[in-house]
Amino acid sequence: MKALFFACILLSTYLSFSQNFGLSEDKRDNKKYKTVVIGDQTWMAENLNTSTFKNGDKIPMAKNEEDWWKASEEGKPIWSYYQFDSKNGNQYGKIYNWYAVNDPRGLSQEGWHIPSDQEWTILENYLGGEENAGKKLKSTENWNSDGNGTNESGFSAIPVTGFNLDGGFYFEHGSEGNWWTSTQSNSDLAFLRSLSNENDQLIRNELYKSSGFSVRCVKD
Repeated sequence: MKALFFACILLSTYLSFSQNFGLSEDKRDNKKYKTVVIGDQTWMAENLNTSTFKNGDKIPMAKNEEDWWKASEEGKPIWSYYQFDSKNGNQYGKIYNWYAVNDPRGLSQEGWHIPSDQEWTILENYLGGEENAGKKLKSTENWNSDGNGTNESGFSAIPVTGFNLDGGFYFEHGSEGNWWTSTQSNSDLAFLRSLSNENDQLIRNELYKSSGFSVRCVKD
């Protein structure tokens, strides 16, 4: 009877946890994204991987550094695969500059939007604040030097190094992940959130809009 009792408890816990997950279909690319409810918010549990704005317009693709900086210096939207390699798309999604994030044609799928700086703060506070949220957001694998998280939130944050102002990618692969917010700091900078293999923090940064980072969406 004890074994049956504990089995029921475990099953109940699993079902309760699994009910937080779902799928969102993005008809633009016929993609289905895993989603997760965290507190009162519903987040994508994968990085955005679209090459089309909400209105159907194609987002220009950067095949190399020259393509990236030409568009970014002109304040135009651009995306690339991590390391400009299409093989990375399925696992890591796409990298976007902030001009793509902020484009009025809409980067997110219907019923979703790019989270603001404040919406990221709500997520951070729900998960225990800046010092503790990172560990609960990070995936349980792929982070260097034993920097994996517990993924208690189901957010499944993976390390994808971004593209910086000087050309090239930030940091060593597996060491950091960065996600844009929809909130600008000033005419040159916008806010983002960063995770590192070196600590359990969720860090609020502001970097140049011409940089390239991952994107998550939150439900309207």
